[in-house]
Amino acid sequence: MSRRRIRILIAKPGLDGHDRGAKVVARALKEAGMEVIYTGLHQTPEEVVAAAEQEDVDAVGLSVLSGAHTHLFRRVCELLNERSMDDVIVFGGGIIPEEDIPELLRAGVKAIFTPGTSTREVIEFLEEAIGSRSTS
Repeated sequence: MSRRRIRILIAKPGLDGHDRGAKVVARALKEAGMEVIYTGLHQTPEEVVAAAEQEDVDAVGLSVLSGAHTHLFRRVCELLNERSMDDVIVFGGGIIPEEDIPELLRAGVKAIFTPGTSTREVIEFLEEAIGSRSTS
């Protein structure tokens, strides 16, 4: 059996208009051999989850710099669960205070990557978390 490529949705939920970090991560994931769908700016959690469902992704990466990460990340996790998509891994990045990370993890986010994280760390996380189950 051949291994199918890992499919990742990178999203910028909320009103945050800065997407350089999201684009850097998306490019690194593509270069690592993953299929990457980028939603663009100003997505609602509902739009993010609809795109994740339509694209049949393995993971959703959320990037937030605006301070609304707790609400937005939690809502995406809730919507994925409501649609029985709880096998989709949610990971996030951006300007996220250390003290907020435990709450995000309890909400269902599997990893948070803060400024200074190497793209290699993100790739390794996804390969480990998803790679073993991505056979078809």
